[in-house]
Amino acid sequence: MRSEFLPVKKLWLRRFRSILGAEITFENPLFLVGRNGAGKSNVLKALEFVSECMTTPLGTAFQNQGGIEAVRYRSGTQSRPGNVAMRVDFEFPNGTLASGWYAFEIRAKEGYEFEVLREKCVVHLAGQRHEFDRSNKILLTGVPGIEPVVDPQALLLPLIGGTPQFAPVTKGLAGIRVFSLQPKAIQELQDPDSGMSLKSDGSNLASVLKALSKEEGKLERLCELLRTVVPGTATVRPIKHGKKLSLEFRQEWGGGGPVGKNGSSGIHSVAHEAFSMSDGTLRTLGILTAFLQKNRPTLVGLEEPEATVHPEALASTMEMIRSFSRNTQVLVTTHSPDLLDAKWVEPQNLRVVSWEEGVTQVLPLGDSAVAALKQHLMGAGELLRSNALQPVDFFADQKASQLELFTDSPT
Repeated sequence: MRSEFLPVKKLWLRRFRSILGAEITFENPLFLVGRNGAGKSNVLKALEFVSECMTTPLGTAFQNQGGIEAVRYRSGTQSRPGNVAMRVDFEFPNGTLASGWYAFEIRAKEGYEFEVLREKCVVHLAGQRHEFDRSNKILLTGVPGIEPVVDPQALLLPLIGGTPQFAPVTKGLAGIRVFSLQPKAIQELQDPDSGMSLKSDGSNLASVLKALSKEEGKLERLCELLRTVVPGTATVRPIKHGKKLSLEFRQEWGGGGPVGKNGSSGIHSVAHEAFSMSDGTLRTLGILTAFLQKNRPTLVGLEEPEATVHPEALASTMEMIRSFSRNTQVLVTTHSPDLLDAKWVEPQNLRVVSWEEGVTQVLPLGDSAVAALKQHLMGAGELLRSNALQPVDFFADQKASQLELFTDSPT
């Protein structure tokens, strides 16, 4: 299964966390499959880092990731770790199609300091090429009127992102959202906010639903989808508790059947607040809200959506992911065979994440696994259960750590 909506086409990583080097070509949706601790989350963290850099200072983005010492790859030897670098190849459909790439390289210094060594962005927009190249504190650009101060501890793209040439890139990258939904955070009373964007852990979900309730049909659509995964849940709505917000779920049953032992018949309903609902229900609600929120993301990254969800409900969850991928790019980490049992999952929808000798590799499927899927001998879930979902040669992609990321065709 392949969606034509693909804003983020490729991600290149060099010395980021446990990833020495990776060249990840995206499909939509794309599933990163691997064991616990293999490094699946580090791909999502890389995308999250790029997104945060568009809206927060670079130092703050590092702090949110645990500091530059946590971000850069460490080999375990006494040699000084190399520079962190990454690149995103994109095609953002924001009115006029903006395609191109954005890359940067950052060096760590003593005392948890850092400096940007190089940063380059190339944009093809309305038949014209625009670019800037910042290297050794020198900015080269063919765009008139752009002369920002080159700060070694700040990225330039967020500063010039208001210009017509680069605004589609800044907006597209800032729209990448990663979610690791936490039922406990959803259960608790929440501080209200604008509800425009769902937080990573779902801790403002009530505010987001309140914002959706003001748009005709949006909250009703969400409830309709929730019922396909959690039968009997008729509605969910935000409710007030003083200055805090919570969620109220209404469950219904019956509907014109025979009279019960208590002499009643017809539809019955009962209301529960979030703290009474199962973790699976809350996580499913969070996933739906991630796709339906008012500020629709460019890309939605989901951390293990199968957690605490009943296996029978995972088929519905996969159908939701498939449906939403028509207009939102989806990236999912998983180690669940049940989630991958969907018959529409094809080789291009899968990347195998492996860890060996201190290095995470993100690789396409090997020939035998591809053949099994294409010939319908086994599904992706069956291959995973039998430990046959194997990648291409493990060290075939280590050359990615040596790639030159600042040319139109990295080599």
